[in-house]
Amino acid sequence: MKSETESLYTEFRRLSPKVTGGLLRMRQATYRDGAVPAKYKPLTALVISIAIRCEPCIRAYVKMAYEKGVTQEELIEFLEVAMTMQGCPGEQWALKAYAAYKECEADTESSSETATCCAQHDQS
Repeated sequence: MKSETESLYTEFRRLSPKVTGGLLRMRQATYRDGAVPAKYKPLTALVISIAIRCEPCIRAYVKMAYEKGVTQEELIEFLEVAMTMQGCPGEQWALKAYAAYKECEADTESSSETATCCAQHDQS
């Protein structure tokens, strides 16, 4: 069952296919394997999400990274980058990312509690 936000996004995407479709194509091209393996790209986006303090984006990029096979050790190293760049606030937001990763591992996310961002909409 789609959330209200997902339904609105679907409708908006139908009404604005060139722009929202462009974002989809951009993300498909960006998060593919290339010189840098695809699994590291959502980790980079995660670090930026921590820096801008966007919790829905944090949860979405953690989930994407998990689905691409990122290990806990790899996640921790990227979270260390975020903490180094952001100090104490970065540590607090990195903890949110780590909690989201643990939820992925336990597969306990419920659709009613899961925040969404544009990155998740594009995968549907």
